[in-house]
Amino acid sequence: GQRDEEEEHRSLESFTFYLSEPLSKERVEAFSDGVYAIVATLLILDICEDNVPDPREVREKFHGSLLEALSEYGPNYLAYFGSFVTIGLLWFVHHSLFLYVTKATRLMGLLNILSLAFIGGLPLAYQLTSEFAEKSHNEIEAIQVSCVITFFASIFQFAIWTTALHERETLHPFARYGGKEHAFMFAKLALYPCVSLGAFFLTCLLSEFSTAIFHLMQIVIPFAFLALRIFVRISLTVIKSVMSLSGRKVVLLEEEEACLSPTETLS
Repeated sequence: GQRDEEEEHRSLESFTFYLSEPLSKERVEAFSDGVYAIVATLLILDICEDNVPDPREVREKFHGSLLEALSEYGPNYLAYFGSFVTIGLLWFVHHSLFLYVTKATRLMGLLNILSLAFIGGLPLAYQLTSEFAEKSHNEIEAIQVSCVITFFASIFQFAIWTTALHERETLHPFARYGGKEHAFMFAKLALYPCVSLGAFFLTCLLSEFSTAIFHLMQIVIPFAFLALRIFVRISLTVIKSVMSLSGRKVVLLEEEEACLSPTETLS
């Protein structure tokens, strides 16, 4: 009877659900890469379906000039590049995050699925911002919907990192508090939540805010972040070199004082 109770207790333990239990990191990454690839493919199919000029229209309306015909689809192409850059940078941030995550948990997997659910909404955001490209109230609302989708897609990535910080043996020491990559990881993961919130509030304050400005922001953000990282790296290198030179001077002065006699030192 005691053995039966112990076996029943163990079987119940095996079916309990703990959010801190380990999860296969490789499967989480593989599933995430598949979702990102599908979303990018859907975005490419959307831009290729309705934004290619008809040969007859090019010949009759634009006198055979393909470039002039393509210029009419300029807002749609700008929306495509802005959306694709957003998907690419979110994938890059996800890759950097799981590069430092040493062990995934069920809570991380749940947060990752929630992030991917909003990643899947980025083609919808592209369609909204490309359809309502005229200056109207619908254009502002389309931008706001895109900001909300981007915010939740990125804030759940930030939540994964926060969870890893508070779990034992789930994050590489470089990305933990005081690690050399901690500040950069924080900046990467906080980039899109802050930018999407900023763009959302700009739509409420500025009536001249348009989809063209929004998509130009999407394209410029990765390059601005890269320039900031390069600037920080150069600044840290210069500071370290200056500190090392000053340290060498102090060591040389101490060696010279050690070589002098007591009378010479007093003089």
